[in-house]
Amino acid sequence: MASGAVDAAAEGVAALGISAGGGDEWAKPSPPLRRNLRLLSDDQVELAKMLLNQGQGHLFEHWPELGVDDDKKRSFFDQVCRLHSSYPGGLASYIQNAKKLLADSKAGQNPYDGFMPSVPSREVLTFGDDNFLSLEATGVKEARNAIFVLVAGGLGERLGYKGIKVALPRETTTGKCFLQHYIESILALQEASCKLEVECHTKIPFVIMTSDDTNALTIKLLESNPYFGMEPSQVKILKQEKVACLADNDARLALDPNDKYKIQTKPHGHGDVHSLLYSSGLLEQWKSTGRKWVLFFQDTNGLLFNAIPSALGVSATKGYNVNSLAVPRKAKEAIGGITKLTHVDGRTMVINVEYNQLDPLLRATGHPDGDANSETGYSPYPGNINQLILELGPYIEELKKTHGAISEFVNPKYTDSTKTAFKSSTRLECMMQDYPKTLPPTAKVGFTVMDTWLAYAPVKNNPEDAAKVPKGNPFHSATSGEMAIYRANSLILRKNIIIDGLSLDGALIVNSVDEAEVKVTGHVENKGWTIRHVDHKDTSEKEETRIRGFKFEKVEQLEYRELSTTVTVNQTMAGMAPEGSQFDAKNYDSKMQELL
Repeated sequence: MASGAVDAAAEGVAALGISAGGGDEWAKPSPPLRRNLRLLSDDQVELAKMLLNQGQGHLFEHWPELGVDDDKKRSFFDQVCRLHSSYPGGLASYIQNAKKLLADSKAGQNPYDGFMPSVPSREVLTFGDDNFLSLEATGVKEARNAIFVLVAGGLGERLGYKGIKVALPRETTTGKCFLQHYIESILALQEASCKLEVECHTKIPFVIMTSDDTNALTIKLLESNPYFGMEPSQVKILKQEKVACLADNDARLALDPNDKYKIQTKPHGHGDVHSLLYSSGLLEQWKSTGRKWVLFFQDTNGLLFNAIPSALGVSATKGYNVNSLAVPRKAKEAIGGITKLTHVDGRTMVINVEYNQLDPLLRATGHPDGDANSETGYSPYPGNINQLILELGPYIEELKKTHGAISEFVNPKYTDSTKTAFKSSTRLECMMQDYPKTLPPTAKVGFTVMDTWLAYAPVKNNPEDAAKVPKGNPFHSATSGEMAIYRANSLILRKNIIIDGLSLDGALIVNSVDEAEVKVTGHVENKGWTIRHVDHKDTSEKEETRIRGFKFEKVEQLEYRELSTTVTVNQTMAGMAPEGSQFDAKNYDSKMQELL
């Protein structure tokens, strides 16, 4: 156990008059614990005192006499030590924060009481115009001074997939998983940025935050695929710990229903990434080597790297300490809205307000229609997509004050309107995007809005849940995410790939050199690729296929490589027969619509 954590525990019990010296009178309120004190080390005794001090004597009520289950009792304190050392301020701080938040929840306290919402100023980018291209060029230049941080602590259970989400195929034409795409995108930025500087040998650091659920599987995915071309030394894995569950409004820690010597735990949320980065010491190391920016992103948005260079360019040119990437958002769409909040005491902050809180907040502050679409057809409050760009220097200074602790919330499910009992245990949670809540008024906080088609197509809903999405709102399924990638790629490539008089009945693959402008014309006819429908309940198919509802069967194709100019095909050709799936070009649009 870290000495700092022991000292904190000792100070806490001393403050309540519990002696940290010899004797066992302090344990008198808990006879079962008192009978087992000889099992405990000095550090564990300090933790036991802290637990009693915080009203957690119930944890020991079932402990038998010394000599019975002694190994399990020691294991219990090993877990307490982990929970204590992994939370900023220790387990006592967690319990005290929980008591306050639970009391606020029971009282119906509004977390935005006293705040007036308004639409903050923003930088709105249009893909392909001069401003966008200029900012993108600036961002590419700045990329060599960046650090990328992926929060990947979750499994794909909500998607109907038991594995880690970053192992899912981003799209099925190549089968590349999300993690491979992210790494290859960082390496491409690394190469492009270094080309702009003589003798540049920069290797962009890549941090992955994992959890107990994803850590081993993430490492296995990296090691079994030689880190997808990235040098292993560039990748840093930071594993977050879970937090203790709470059994009632008094913040009594919940024991595991299946093991009375184990505290029940649940994930704390991706806000833990800030405390992990602080405690790792990596940020100071990177600052000393000239790094300027930290870019945070989540695990299954297949379009986000289209937007990163220009958004980084905005941060550099505007001097933002914090820059959140956002997209146009339909009113009441299930995505948080970027909002400026001004308190009656003069405090202001630009933060994400969750969609289920934004509408009542607006109605309570003089907006009778609540969260409503404007004349543009979208809400004035753009959607937060959880991609943050932080300036490294100010970020480090803020973490020195907070140790990475992020504003928390609690969401207990009560048994009835009296709010005296929970249906099941709850826990404190925190979100990565709430980092700006603790910043001083002098902090320069902004956000950048880009078209949804370019920047945002998350994969988070299984087929059944996607089918229940209200008409007009995005599905956010594996199918819709894949189709969004194809659409975005087609729009982006319009300036570089020209289809002129091409007669295509089958499959044609054109691979060009970088920055080439290719014109394709002529006639191709082969057996091509077709799309086969897959029932999402068909257990004979892999989970990653079932959640999409289709798969390609690649029967025949014609492929050209390393093109830099015009390719003309003037004959019917039988192409190569690869492994895989099928696609009938004539029926593409109708098939895609049917799948969605």
